[in-house]
Amino acid sequence: MSDAPPIQPDPQRWKALAFIATAQLMVVLDATIVNIALPSAQQDLDISEANKQWVITAYALAFGGLLLFGGRIADLWGRQRTFVTGLIGFALASALGGMAVNQGMLFGARALQGVFGALLAPAALSLLSVMFTDARERAKAFGIYGAIAGGGGAIGLILGGVLTEYLDWRWTFYVNIPFAAVAAVGAVLFIREPAGARNRSSLDIPGVLLSTTGLVALVYGFTRAEEYGWTDAGTLGTFAVSGVLLVAFVVTEARTKAPLLPLRVVADRNRGGVYLSLGLAIIAMFGLFLFLTYYLQLVKGYNAMTTGFAFLPMIAGMVTGSTQIGARLMTRVRPRFLMGPGFLVASLGMLLLTRLDLDSSYATLILPAQLLLGLGMGTAFMPAMALATHNVRPQDAGVASAMVNTSQQVGGAIGTALLNTIAASAAASYVPSTKVVGDVRMLAVVHGYTTAIWVAFGILLGASALAFTLVNARGQQGGGPVAGSTKGADDPEPVPVLAH
Repeated sequence: MSDAPPIQPDPQRWKALAFIATAQLMVVLDATIVNIALPSAQQDLDISEANKQWVITAYALAFGGLLLFGGRIADLWGRQRTFVTGLIGFALASALGGMAVNQGMLFGARALQGVFGALLAPAALSLLSVMFTDARERAKAFGIYGAIAGGGGAIGLILGGVLTEYLDWRWTFYVNIPFAAVAAVGAVLFIREPAGARNRSSLDIPGVLLSTTGLVALVYGFTRAEEYGWTDAGTLGTFAVSGVLLVAFVVTEARTKAPLLPLRVVADRNRGGVYLSLGLAIIAMFGLFLFLTYYLQLVKGYNAMTTGFAFLPMIAGMVTGSTQIGARLMTRVRPRFLMGPGFLVASLGMLLLTRLDLDSSYATLILPAQLLLGLGMGTAFMPAMALATHNVRPQDAGVASAMVNTSQQVGGAIGTALLNTIAASAAASYVPSTKVVGDVRMLAVVHGYTTAIWVAFGILLGASALAFTLVNARGQQGGGPVAGSTKGADDPEPVPVLAH
């Protein structure tokens, strides 16, 4: 073990956290805020039904494909500099989207948002991992970050509804500008990286090309499957190309002296368990956001703003789970005893939603289901976020953070495509076996939703099982240092604080 003293905590770290959290909220809510405004934008810019998916897909492809590259740039170039660059670029891309005069301009702006989001998101999380080195402080910081990461999507639905209802769909883009401005000014004033936290090794260009093209192909494969089906030749070919590229990426990283993704980051049992279980949970949650949004608007007749506010119980549950349960218990119990039960509680909420029908009550069914989902996911997210970057070398913090975001982004793309396809197939094959009361089409639609929600329930059970099985780290006992090794990038792994 190195005799070098641990890096001293930054006295401005709590002020810095406020601006890091602001930036993270902007990135996460942007993934859903546009969904509510999409029908208005589609009509205003005369976007065809076939092309409307590109408002979502252009962002997902750029963001998901470039995350590992963005994480490595943060390690190489400096996290504070990458963070500020990502904020400025994201704001400019958002302004371009708000000023869009045709569909091409809007799609391009969304892709640019994804590019700069891929710089910003891993830089934000890795800044937390190198700035908060005390176990108890780290638990509080990641509790706040986990609440935002979990609840930001639902906040986006609320904000999107309010802006679309009272202003214009363009404000779902313009609203990012003040978020970015505040976070950028705060980052310049208060964020200081610890010395020795950069990884100045040369950039792994083959790794960048293989990972980016492989992840873009994977995300595109799932979005294509949603439109053309899983047995379409183009869909299968895209998955095959993605598989070849990603296998080649792993082989390349194993042989490269300065890899884009050091395999030690994902080979660790606990971090690997977090990436897998979190990715599965996101698959279930993103599909649920989509179904509940459509259910509340199409079946229950809610307008955009009311639909957004209907998600408030889930946000409240996530904030409570992260800050009052996860953060308070993380220093006392093993992470798997928060993650595993958390995903189980969320699955109970999902199980309740399998009872949806045309006349379901919001107060007696949807509200308690959302509370369970929020509490469970918030409790699980907080230790997952902390453990995913815990005990990595400071020089690897950016790419480890990028892996967390990659598992979420790819999981979101998979969840949206997979569950939506299941719902559409179930609705198409639905034949009422009893006398139908009401709109047959709506009965089929709701049947499709509940079929997909059953699948989401099973996926959350799988996430819980993975967390219990793979995550075996001990809790962060006491207030000792957790991160902050001053060892070089080529030194042996530090002795784990989270013992196995």
